[in-house]
Amino acid sequence: MVDKTQSPGPHAHWMLTEIHEQPSTIAATLNRYVDENGFRDDVCAPIRHWLQTATEGIVIAASGSSRHAGLAAELMIEDLSGIAVDVEYASEYSCRTANGRKNVSVMVISQSGETADTLASLRKANLAGHATLAITNAAASTMAREAKVSYPTEAGRERAIPATKSFTAQLLNLQILSLLAAELRGALTASEVGARLAFLTSLPAHLEPQLKYLEGSVRAIAEQYRAVKNFLFLGRGIHYPIASEGALKLKEAAYLHAEGYPSGELKHGPNALVSDSTALVMIATVDRTDPCSLLRYEKSLHLMRDMRRQGANILTVANAGDDAVRALATHMICVEETREALFPLCEAIPLQFFAYFMAINNGIDVDHPRNLTKAVLVE
Repeated sequence: MVDKTQSPGPHAHWMLTEIHEQPSTIAATLNRYVDENGFRDDVCAPIRHWLQTATEGIVIAASGSSRHAGLAAELMIEDLSGIAVDVEYASEYSCRTANGRKNVSVMVISQSGETADTLASLRKANLAGHATLAITNAAASTMAREAKVSYPTEAGRERAIPATKSFTAQLLNLQILSLLAAELRGALTASEVGARLAFLTSLPAHLEPQLKYLEGSVRAIAEQYRAVKNFLFLGRGIHYPIASEGALKLKEAAYLHAEGYPSGELKHGPNALVSDSTALVMIATVDRTDPCSLLRYEKSLHLMRDMRRQGANILTVANAGDDAVRALATHMICVEETREALFPLCEAIPLQFFAYFMAINNGIDVDHPRNLTKAVLVE
């Protein structure tokens, strides 16, 4: 009898299995922190208390995919609550002088809860007397024990080295935290918070039906990019951290050169790289109920028009049925429209599929990329 704990099940690799697990892991994380009445007070009270200490803002220290989740959190928290957020590379924060702001709350984010430079950042913050909170995927990890508040995800064990389900679980925890902050600061009414939580709880059912289409669509698209060795990933606003995460996944899994940039920065230098051998991956989703999302979308369309005139090869992640984007893109990955705040979780998944299939095309053991470990335990 096959031991399913030692096998990726119906899929060829753990990475593909873990991509498909995301609707259920998102649901599990939601169930830990939210019920039919809203936030679960028994588990959310320590998080609220930690937020109350952030009189001069929040510092987030993290590395790799976890830092990209932190960059998304910066926008979520600032836009919803007005609390100032600064995101640091953990490897840099742990080496900085201790003479910074005194009354910030410090958050560390780590899948394993054991990452060496992030753990060093947590210990430095604890020694400086900061209120600390750790988001990890391991509730018994060192960071979870040593932080003043532990705020674990419910992604379950992640076996593939490239982070997939742990990343989206982190994004979800940070979404919940941003809503707690907005509630605490009175930036959103109780009914507004309730409406946003309702959208969050609908997310697993929104994602599940899309996975089969996304897997097949992205598999076919990846075939068209076999010869491309360089990629620039572009996104605006909260989509920029997802673009950066997509680029990191492609580096880790497929050994291809990829960089993430805010879309508006392309013409400030990186455009010199765009050529037959360097493709653009542009996030161009839109929530048509959100004026800021519409503005970002129109700017993305304008940039796409300019890049097509320049002859660029453009792969886009965009809303299903968006004919304006389809007319400009070389290839298009479709996701179903949702609220702006939820798009990052929806966009991350096709970019994970893209990294996976590009790696498979290159004959790479995607679960165990060269030179990488699941947790960086030595600085």
